Parts: sequence; C-alpha cells; structure tokens
Amino acid sequence: MKAEADTEKDELIGELADGKRTVKSLPHGGFLFLEHDVPFLLIYRKRPDDKATLRLARTGASYLIIGEDNFDYFSEFIRQLTAKMSARFGSFFLMEIYSGPTNSTEFVIRGPSHKLPVSLEVLRKALENIEGTTYGVKLNATIEQTKQRQQKSEDALMSISEIKDCGGTLIGLEIPPVYRAENGEVFPLYFRQFQESVAVAIHQSVFEFLRVQTSSNLASYYALGKREIHKEVFKMDRELTAIENSYQFLLLVAPVNIQSIRSKFFESNFKDVEEYHYRLLPIDPDILKRRLYNLAIDQIDDPALSYLFQEKREELDQQLTMLKERGSKNFFYSSVRLYKGLEKTLSAEAELILQHIPEDISEENKEILDATAFAKMAKTEFEFFKQQDPNYQCKVHIRKDVNVMMVSNGELYLPADYTLTKKEAQALIQHEIGTHALTHYNGLQQSLSQLSVGFADYDPLQEGIAVLSEYLIGGLSANRLRMLAGRVVAGAALMDNAEFKEVFHLLYTTHNFSKERAFNITSRMFQGGGFLKDIIYLKGLVQLREYLINGGDLEFLLAGKFALKHVPMITDLTARGLLKPPKLKPRYLQKKDFIERINKLKQGVSLSKLL
Repeated sequence: MKAEADTEKDELIGELADGKRTVKSLPHGGFLFLEHDVPFLLIYRKRPDDKATLRLARTGASYLIIGEDNFDYFSEFIRQLTAKMSARFGSFFLMEIYSGPTNSTEFVIRGPSHKLPVSLEVLRKALENIEGTTYGVKLNATIEQTKQRQQKSEDALMSISEIKDCGGTLIGLEIPPVYRAENGEVFPLYFRQFQESVAVAIHQSVFEFLRVQTSSNLASYYALGKREIHKEVFKMDRELTAIENSYQFLLLVAPVNIQSIRSKFFESNFKDVEEYHYRLLPIDPDILKRRLYNLAIDQIDDPALSYLFQEKREELDQQLTMLKERGSKNFFYSSVRLYKGLEKTLSAEAELILQHIPEDISEENKEILDATAFAKMAKTEFEFFKQQDPNYQCKVHIRKDVNVMMVSNGELYLPADYTLTKKEAQALIQHEIGTHALTHYNGLQQSLSQLSVGFADYDPLQEGIAVLSEYLIGGLSANRLRMLAGRVVAGAALMDNAEFKEVFHLLYTTHNFSKERAFNITSRMFQGGGFLKDIIYLKGLVQLREYLINGGDLEFLLAGKFALKHVPMITDLTARGLLKPPKLKPRYLQKKDFIERINKLKQGVSLSKLL
C-alpha cells in the first residue's frame, strides 16, 4: 500500500510540470487543490473537534489538506512539491494555519520577520483590524521570530534547512477560534465575516511576497482567491435565479387600472382617487421562501460568493413579503427597507434641479411618436447589438395592462397608449435597451446567472447608468431631469406621511409640473401602498458621479447587474477568471463627444447645471 501511495505521489509531482490545475484526493485522507500559476499553498492538518478552521484553508486558490495519519507521506509530498514549484517560480510560499487555545483572542504569525518584514507586517495589520465577538475585547496580532512554525505538540512539516534547500518559505498562522463557542459550536453569521477578513489579510500579505520574491505575473491579490466555482454553488446560483424569474416583481406591484385612476382623478378636478387593483399572484410567496431558505448558502467557502448569495436571498425574501403586503402600509415600510430610504443630500440635489430648471413647454409642439414607432426604433438597436454578437435576441411587447415602459428579463414592455417625443425616444432607447437589456445579456454570458437578473441592491447603479446613458447620447431633456427630481421630492413627501392629493399638488402647484407629469410621478409613488423605487434614478446618478470622480471605469460596470458596493467583489471574481468583461457595448461609447460629456460629469458638475 505504501509503495502504491509513493508511486502515485511521484506521478502527481511529475504532472505539476504540465502547468495545469490539480484537484485530487490524496492517500491517507488528504486533498490537494493547486492552481498552476500560483506559487503559494495554504496548508491545514485535519484535527478532531476543530470546527470551521478547515473552511478557512479552502478560501485560497491553492490549498492542501493533510490527513490525520501517515504524516511522513505528506511531509515528503510537501518537500517535493515545494522543490518543483520553486524551480518554476524562483520561490514557493507555504502557510500552515491552525486554531489556537479556546479562549485566545490573538493571531500569532510565526516566521522569519527579518526576511519578510513587509509581508508579515501587512498580515499583522490586516488581522488586527478584524472585529472580535466580545464587546470591548479587541483581537490582537503578533509576529514571532521562531524556527517553530507549527503548533508545539506537532511535528514540523519540514526543517528550516529543508525549506531553504527546496527554495521555499514557510510561515505558521495561529488563529484565535473566536468563531466558535467553548462547546465547539460555530457562530455562523460571525464566521462568514471572519472568514472573508482572514482570507483578504492572507492574500494581501502573500501577494507582497510573490510580487517581490517570485516570477509570478499575478496582477493583484484578488487572483489568490479560488478560481473554480463548486458545482453546488452553481446549483444555488441557478436556484436563486429561477426563484426570481418565477415572478415579475415590478409588474405585480403596478396597478392594472391606472387609466381608470387617471380619468377619475382628472374628471373630479383632482379630488377622487380610485382604489388600486393588482394582478393575481402567480406564485405562493411562502413556498418560494421555503425554497430560498433550503439553500445551504452558509456552506459556501468562497467569501465573496457567500456574501453575494446571502444578500440576494435577503432581498428576494423582502420582495416576496412585499407581494403579500400589496395595498397596505406595511408595503411602504418594506419599500423603505428595500431601497434604503432617502438621504437629505439627495433631496437637496432634487430641490436644486427643480429651482434652476423650468418645465419645457415647447416639447408639446414637437413630433410625437406612439408605441409602435418606438418599438421600431428599439428593433434597430437590437440589430446594433446583433452586429456585436449574432446570438443576441430580444422582443418588444406592447400591452394594454402595462402602465410604464420597462425591461423585464431582457425584454421590452411598452404601454399601448405610450407617446413621447423623438428626443425622449432616443434617450429611452439607451436607457432601456442600451443599459437594462444590454447588462441583462452581458450577465447571461457570465458563469453566474445572478449577473443577468441582478445581485442585491443593483437597481440604483442600473438606473444611474441608464440615466447617464440618456445624457451621453444627447437625449437627456430638462423635463426628464425634472421628472427624476420630482420623484425624489415625492418620495420625501411620502416618507413624511403625505397623501396622494398632497403629493400631486406639491408637484403640480409648488413645482409647476404639468398635471400629466405630476399624476404619473404621484401614481407610481403610491402603487403597492407606497413604493420608493423611483427615488433610485437620481440617487443612482449621484452615486455614479462620485464613482467617476474617483476614477471609476464606466465600461467595467456593464458586465452584468450589480451594485457599486460590489465593485471590489466583481473585480475580485474577474481577476480570478470567474467573470468576463462585457460582451456588448452601448452605442454612446462611439459618440464623438463622449469624452467631453463624461469629463464634465467627472469634474463634479451639479446636476442642476448638467444640461
């Protein structure tokens, strides 16, 4: 048996020269996951009663799990692996992690601090910033200059002289087991945060070493994360998407009798507000919630994916609750939670727009297009996308039971009585097709289906890009910008408990909106029982302006549907090869004045002076 294991070991070490990813169960209960271009290995020895520590090791792009018996086999395996990898990269970094005493609150970094002052100091500082579990008790991190890199009761993986002879560097990292109680039970919510923070700290430290000491061409520490998504994670991703696609949230909170509500309100001289009526729910929210919480998201070892999936589950849970609450005040409270309320700075920006930009009544004399003409323009934009990717497909639906234009699951829905000017049409083509349909399709090209339907809280960025696209194509009008500001003002009034007629008159009388625009803004704000979604258009544009001012890349944001807060995680997943750059690109990037227009925003121009 020993001879067979040794032969298999020698063959495996030989295969490493082929430069391929290695994923293999080893004899004696071991396991190896090795990325061919990563000269770094996390090592963990299996131990009884050591819950969750193994999962910390699995966050790395390359890791080795040592079985509980036949230590000599693994010691020799590590020696040969180190020699092989250091011959290719100039050096090989090994880090063994293990949990410390039960009541410890200190990370202990054991290694040659005189040879690795920068790397180990980066690690120490990052670990000290991790939050503990007990109020008033801070986690500490120290560096020990010692030849003993492992726990005192265990054998060394290699002697210091062997490590040098192999061309490797080995450090030990003792981790305080604050993520579990004294009885060994893990604190699941805290562990997710702890796991992510420890992973980032290790990757940042190791990257400093690899950048200086090896021939590795890894571009950033993000590339030290896992490069492969486990099949069970893919299943959860597809299930989250399937649950979201089983209902159309915006369609189900929109009233089916909006034309009747409008007619009665105007005929009664703005006095009578007809009750809203909604479509029957095609799904049972409680059954979908059961499916949501049957997903073992807490078992995902990749910190970035675990965070993104957990967030998405919570968002879908909130949406499903809101569908049950349609027509009630609770719907409004849930809406505040879902769209994160309304900041005073955003209200101030909206007020400035309404003060400095008057309503443009000249639009009434311009050429008017109906839904059929707009659909024809949309199909022309579909052809523009097909030139970039022949597989692109999209449909236009003209419907009498839709009160707003929208893209759902990548397809365009138009109210049958929709009319708009040609300039508005050009702007909305870029808004709906050049942003929403485009990012949906780009998301479909990714390994994670969530990027086609949207990670949690993606709406503000999506609508921010969509409004920005109207500006970049030269189609953002005074009345359009006023409408977005009016939505924020209406949202602020709604949060101050204003009724339908009060909000309408605030827009119609105080801010001089036409009665049609004032009604459209108000009626959308009160659907469902009070719906704050419309504030995110201006909110998203303001947040996007700050992102661009700080040097953010607009094109990067078109790879799928996500939030600005997800940019570091999307960068991480892209660097690891798990996500791709955007396949389709919008028309406005080809405009001659694109640079001039985008630079104006990057200079921090007030939105009231944008036009």
